[in-house]
Amino acid sequence: LQLYFDFSGYSDMAVGLARMFGIVLPMNFYSPYKAVNIIEFWHRWHITLSRFLRDYLYIPLGGNRKGTARRFFNLMFTMFLGGLWHGAGWTFVLWGLLHGVYLVINHLWRQVRQQLAHDLQRSTVWGRSISIVFTFLAIVIAWVLFRAESMAGAMVVYRGMIGMNGIVLSSEYLPVLGSYGTILTEYGIKFAEVSLFSTAQLVWLVLLLAIVWFMPNIYQIMNQVNPALLTHQNMSIRRHWLEWQPTRRWAAVLALMSALAILSLTRISEFLYFQF
Repeated sequence: LQLYFDFSGYSDMAVGLARMFGIVLPMNFYSPYKAVNIIEFWHRWHITLSRFLRDYLYIPLGGNRKGTARRFFNLMFTMFLGGLWHGAGWTFVLWGLLHGVYLVINHLWRQVRQQLAHDLQRSTVWGRSISIVFTFLAIVIAWVLFRAESMAGAMVVYRGMIGMNGIVLSSEYLPVLGSYGTILTEYGIKFAEVSLFSTAQLVWLVLLLAIVWFMPNIYQIMNQVNPALLTHQNMSIRRHWLEWQPTRRWAAVLALMSALAILSLTRISEFLYFQF
């Protein structure tokens, strides 16, 4: 989530600053964690890069015009170079290749559904919700490679994610759990004075995930003024009840947000994504 909001703010600020000088930039970030699959994720995340890789690498290599095997090779090679573009390290290379594998699996799944005569456009609310969660988890697994400084560091995180380093919870849960805390301890779960998974962190996690999955993005809010160029011919901005209006209420909300932002400027914080 740190990288998500970092890149979201980074991209949206670039669009806003450009508009101040009369320049309209293309959209680069459109709620990627609402994607129901990896293909859609890359239509929403770093849109300008994925479009560049598609137009100047994937399509010149043959795209999907030379058979299934060649298509999947083109996908893997494109994502390999996409990973290498972010940095000359094994973690970035493997991150790109893992997303290439995701894309291949996604395309194979689409082919299977088409052969079974399933309508790819039809889905239930529960089906979409499950797809969004599974896509999110797959992306999080890949982010470990992207954020790790080395393969050894990535493996430490992966081992921790599956519980191989043990399970440690904050001791502040003990009074709440009561006798259940003793039972959990017997099963090998430890309680210690750690900040990880504290009550405050869990509250923030739930709040931020609610914003990511249920709130509109800046392009939906500012839909009336067309803040950025659409990057796909079939792309459209979905209307939202929270859309900006030239009213006193919105003026008060923006003034309050601006004041809070200025009062929060207490330390220097660099963007994580600026190096790319």
